Amino acid sequence: MAVKIRLKRMGKIRAPYYRIVVADARTKRDGRVIEEIGIYHPTEEPSVIEVKSERAQYWLSVGAQPTEQVAALLKLTGDWGIFKGDKNAKSTVKVKEPKAAFVADEKKKPVLKPKAEKPVAKAPEVAAEATEEA
Repeated sequence: MAVKIRLKRMGKIRAPYYRIVVADARTKRDGRVIEEIGIYHPTEEPSVIEVKSERAQYWLSVGAQPTEQVAALLKLTGDWGIFKGDKNAKSTVKVKEPKAAFVADEKKKPVLKPKAEKPVAKAPEVAAEATEEA
């Protein structure tokens, strides 16, 4: 059985994202797969590329052939270099920086006014104090 590592297209029209899958070479692009080994979101900035390295190494070692696109992704993640025996292969994938936490400006007044609290029945306490004073 000829096995390929290729991209399976998902998502809406003009908003694609892909799963990196291992499938028989004769199946349809989005058909039955043997195993999913990663994801690729090209429309995000920077692109999201996640590959289960251990599984990719296994499938490459048993003879699975990556397509051109997947081979390029494996080179970015460093998995292709590891498979070829390069000890210094490492990932060159850009990682999205975490967003800074929002801090409100304390000098400015709040836009929304806090709701006024309803007065609690304090009349009995006031009455009790009045009788004690007298």
